[in-house]
Amino acid sequence: MQENYDDIKEQHNKLPLGMFLFFIGMALWGIYYIASYTPAVSGWSQRKVYDEQVAKEKAVAKPVLTENPYEHDPKAIAEGKVLYASNCSACHGEHLKGGVGADLTGHLKYGETDDKKFESIAKGRPNGMPSFEQQLGRDRIWKVLAYVDSVREYGQKP
Repeated sequence: MQENYDDIKEQHNKLPLGMFLFFIGMALWGIYYIASYTPAVSGWSQRKVYDEQVAKEKAVAKPVLTENPYEHDPKAIAEGKVLYASNCSACHGEHLKGGVGADLTGHLKYGETDDKKFESIAKGRPNGMPSFEQQLGRDRIWKVLAYVDSVREYGQKP
């Protein structure tokens, strides 16, 4: 029994050449990708690339400062005052006497050397002190410290 489907007949159509070449190209690219980026085959790994980049960055990284380079620079102290007002005064108070944050004119819990104060600002401290390293960067943190130290050491009005 033969049924009529509006005279539609199945024909054996060939695959277009462009589609065939695309298929072959993708298959070859897949083989190349697997051979190049499978650690068991090529030995390549993202971890090795990452470790190499970190090593290069450490080799050219700025030296770690232990003393404030802006300590007696009036222009840097003035800039530090502005930075302090916009980033720190909400917690430490306008006059550095504390509030939500610690009193910056008295004894400092995590150390009173320049490098320890820098670390507190850059990395933050537990129980509320956030990290400001990304937000301020190294030079602006030193400028804030120059301002804070000028108030602490010389008793200047904030």
